[in-house]
Amino acid sequence: MSDKDDISRAPEKIRLADHRTALVKVERRLVLRSALSLGALSMLAGCDLQDNDSVDKALWAMSRWNDRVQALLFRGDKLAPTYAASQITHPFPFNAFYDEFNAPDIDGADWQLEVSGLVGDKRPWTLERLRALPQQGQITRHICIEGWSAIGQWSGVPLKRFLQAVGADLSAKYVGFKCADRYYSSLDMPSALHPQTILALDFGKEPLPTSYGYPLKVRVPTKLGFKNPKHVVAIYVSNQNPGGYWEDQGYNWFSGI
Repeated sequence: MSDKDDISRAPEKIRLADHRTALVKVERRLVLRSALSLGALSMLAGCDLQDNDSVDKALWAMSRWNDRVQALLFRGDKLAPTYAASQITHPFPFNAFYDEFNAPDIDGADWQLEVSGLVGDKRPWTLERLRALPQQGQITRHICIEGWSAIGQWSGVPLKRFLQAVGADLSAKYVGFKCADRYYSSLDMPSALHPQTILALDFGKEPLPTSYGYPLKVRVPTKLGFKNPKHVVAIYVSNQNPGGYWEDQGYNWFSGI
């Protein structure tokens, strides 16, 4: 075999740029250690990479820094894109940390929304009371951290209007949500007050199906999908960060898009 043949059979040099898209897709599926950008890993140069605790602490610190930067960049008057009815995704994908057949079966007649924290009126809300408030519709895109997206139609009560109705302290930092499926999440107050953030009661022109969050879902088109909790049973206002199901496992808490 000639030297020329050896050269022709040598493996091609791997270029990072050729694989960046694939790496980003993999990155999205990781929890803490790769929840940040690939470039952020260069900031770990001072850490002992064999010391899991030191790496985790560094990554958590960078994630909190990322939250602060996103919060500073957030604009309450900047709207997420909206779409025509003809662009709605059919069927809209089911998404949760469990299989669809495990979605909670809730009796809307008995359901009540608990309200607590920094609010003036802590009386629970029924579906009838919520539907009596002004309603708002939207056709927006749900963007999943796993790399897929889908366009859906939701309508319900603007969260800002609801918070005003219960006398919430709008200068507080956070709004938290607890759900019937053991899920929980939270928003910063500016995102909660965004004009497109709604307490969704309907999907399409019908009440939310069980799979999509009946009887109440928080729809936040300015956030990644996991910041849109379903089957909500409690809302509370706090100055302490309530965290979230995935956020407490390492996903970026702010998660704006």
